[in-house]
Amino acid sequence: MNKLTAAITAVGSYVPKFIMTNKMLEDVVETNDEWITSRTGIKERRILKPEEGEGTSYLAIKAAQDLLNKKNLDPNEIDLVVVATATPDSMVASTAAFVASEIGASNAFAFDLLAACSSFLFGMSTASGYIASGKYKKVLLIGADKMSSIIDYTDRTTCIIFGDGAGAVLFEPNTEGLGLQDEYLRADGSGRAYLGMEGGGSIMPATIESVKARKHFIFQEGKTVFKFAVSNMADVAEKIMVRNNLSHEDVSWLVPHQANKRIIDATANRMGLDESKVLMNIQRYGNTTSATLPLLLADFEKKFKKGDNLVFAAFGGGFTWGSIFLKWAYN
Repeated sequence: MNKLTAAITAVGSYVPKFIMTNKMLEDVVETNDEWITSRTGIKERRILKPEEGEGTSYLAIKAAQDLLNKKNLDPNEIDLVVVATATPDSMVASTAAFVASEIGASNAFAFDLLAACSSFLFGMSTASGYIASGKYKKVLLIGADKMSSIIDYTDRTTCIIFGDGAGAVLFEPNTEGLGLQDEYLRADGSGRAYLGMEGGGSIMPATIESVKARKHFIFQEGKTVFKFAVSNMADVAEKIMVRNNLSHEDVSWLVPHQANKRIIDATANRMGLDESKVLMNIQRYGNTTSATLPLLLADFEKKFKKGDNLVFAAFGGGFTWGSIFLKWAYN
């Protein structure tokens, strides 16, 4: 009997209609298009406006529906819905449970997974584990974030980077040796001093003082985060190659978290990859946190061939980071 692995068999995506360009940000903070582009690679990002929809769940539902329509899948066949997100609808009620109900996945259980920008990567590991157990046949993993809900648009260190969006993938069992092959995942809790959000949790519940002090917005110490991200993302991507005897020629595509073009370039250089193998859409969406990896899969799906070797890499606040080696399962 062949080994059971978890393969991606469908993808879906959704980005809000409103486009916020670098030019628009020039009217909000002291910055300009050339400065943003040269340092991040970002030209524009999508923002979810109240007149279009509300909350991360709206984005997640839209991405899930896109997948269901493309796959022509009955939602009642889904066993589990995981929503990877750093911006859940609320602190208590599960966003995933609401999403599952709204898309008609009445036979699925559901939960949220939070690991900042590594949420979707960790979600891939989680989905794979449920499939490999043999107990579940269809796991819907959604990466979705409404980052505009926690961004201080007077802080140019963060407001230029982040955008809103969602992507979804379906994991199913595979006996052809395709799907998730290996993972190398890491975390360092000391990192929350450099990238996170102080207000809104059990340490600092919302008060008049915390709101006035703007503690409910994301913060980051740019230079420290950049240094950690460059070294760790490149390191784990290289490790996953070495551990699986992959040369740069064996890697079909690098699927990197879209935080900063310079970080992506450093990772590709460490792996010895030509830029033609590096997937990038940061210029269009900015950093959508949990949604960057599935949005890449959705945007470049038509380029993938069955058996292609994909290496995923991500780095997130907290700190969390890792790399996954996956063989693509369909043309």
